[in-house]
Amino acid sequence: MAHQRRRHHYYQRFRHMIPVFSAVAAALFFLFALLSFLAPSPVETDRIHRRRQHTSVNVQKDDAIDNPAFRVPGDGGKLGRDIWSSLNSEHFFGCSNSSNKFQKAQVITQPNRYLMIATSGGLNQQRTGITDAVVAARILNATLVVPKLDQRSFWKDSSNFSEIFDVDWFISFLSKDVKIIKQLPTKGRKALSAYNMRVPRKCNERCYINRILPVLLKKHAVQLSKFDYRLANRLDTEYQKLRCRVNYHALRFTNPILAMGEKLVHRMRMRSKHYIALHLRFEPDMLAFSGCDYGGGEKEQKELGAIRRRWKTLHRSNPDRARRQGRCPLTPEEVGLMLRALGYGSDIHIYVASGEVYGGERTLAPLKALFPNFHSKETIATKEELEPFSSFSSRMAALDFIVCDESDVFVTNNNGNMAKILAGRRRYFGHKPTIRPNAKKLYRLFLNRSNSTWEAFASSVRTFQKGFMGEPKEVRPGRGGFHENPSSCICEDSAAAKVDKNSQSRKYGKDNTTKKNVANDELDVDNVSEWPDMDDDDDDQNDLAEKGTFNETISDYDALNFEDPELEEIISD
Repeated sequence: MAHQRRRHHYYQRFRHMIPVFSAVAAALFFLFALLSFLAPSPVETDRIHRRRQHTSVNVQKDDAIDNPAFRVPGDGGKLGRDIWSSLNSEHFFGCSNSSNKFQKAQVITQPNRYLMIATSGGLNQQRTGITDAVVAARILNATLVVPKLDQRSFWKDSSNFSEIFDVDWFISFLSKDVKIIKQLPTKGRKALSAYNMRVPRKCNERCYINRILPVLLKKHAVQLSKFDYRLANRLDTEYQKLRCRVNYHALRFTNPILAMGEKLVHRMRMRSKHYIALHLRFEPDMLAFSGCDYGGGEKEQKELGAIRRRWKTLHRSNPDRARRQGRCPLTPEEVGLMLRALGYGSDIHIYVASGEVYGGERTLAPLKALFPNFHSKETIATKEELEPFSSFSSRMAALDFIVCDESDVFVTNNNGNMAKILAGRRRYFGHKPTIRPNAKKLYRLFLNRSNSTWEAFASSVRTFQKGFMGEPKEVRPGRGGFHENPSSCICEDSAAAKVDKNSQSRKYGKDNTTKKNVANDELDVDNVSEWPDMDDDDDDQNDLAEKGTFNETISDYDALNFEDPELEEIISD
């Protein structure tokens, strides 16, 4: 009986609580409905999320939203100039023949003097060593043994000289300048053994005579190890011209490499009459070395910091200072915006030579949006066609070298060896446009572009790129690295001299006419400066730190004293 009364009591209490539960549920339902009404739609939420996650990818679109005046046009605009050729380039030509005073190799080569070299680094760093080795042999009146390629460096390419370059052509073309043999001769039944030593960097003629010749006379065969940049920048004109004969004529790729390279060029020409080649160099190791900030936040800092810590000599730098000094490579998007400002429309075809790009497709997306006709050797050739080359980094680099060399416009985002050698080669063969970003001047344009109109931005880009377009006489003769500026091997006809007198204001990057036509709403930035007046032999470390090495005529890594050779090899090529 008592049990039934307790059940009845609990039932009565529960019945009185039902209205309370109903009221609370109704209130919660009303609150949920109100929040649903006020909250953004799923599409809008997804858009906001994507903007936060991919700020660096969508900057161009966001700028257009935040500032309708900064809408990048699809075409290149009417600039009143030919974007595919350099000004007055028809008056300049390569001239590297020796004079009558330069004696033949048969006359000056001494018996029992054999010079060997062991190159260092990737393909293009080794190319500089091979070129300089021929000159060194000539200085020493020695017979040169075909150079050994570096097979143990970071690049780990097992190719020998004859698998990259046409060795028979190399020997025969230079036969009047230097005697070259494929291997050391035998002495009795044994091959001569070479005495191994190293010559200081940027060693001049007197240095070779004083340091190497006495050893060569005693040992008869000498091998110079780690032979890169072991010859002075400034030499007698005859030696400079010999450098050009080696680099631009004697060093010819093997037939398989040439055939595949020409096939890639042909396929680019089938797609368009003109094309741009871009040497991007936006790999993780390159970015870690630069110490710059690319907008990837904590994730980027952690990833690049881990790479940086692999080398004890490479410490964290100030990203803002590096950017101001022009030491930061432009991002793929910034390269695309620069090219669009220079007059290249979205219909232009671009061939990109690059290793693994940091951030992959996400990083490349803005560049591809600006230039949808985006190609690489992997996209215009089959895996089967590339198979004979794909396991050898130097052979793959040689293919890129050919396509970049044959391009109508070459754009480089770095000061590595490939960029410098191609810049010099393109000057020698007709001053084909070679664009290097004036990163020191451009950084503020990119930083403040959301506050500018597109017309003002584009006008400033064109102003700042004066002197960085590969045109004749941008660099004063004798300045910069010789492989980049082979002034001793470039001649001009009489018509060019007349033109030069009338265009002194443009000689080293100043263009008063351009300044007058700059839009009134142009950004408040510094006036364009003259081409950097740098010299490999004379500038000290403090000057490099002040001027910022990324956009100068020497390499980033030249300013540093590397203790880790692997790091130098990664950055250099």
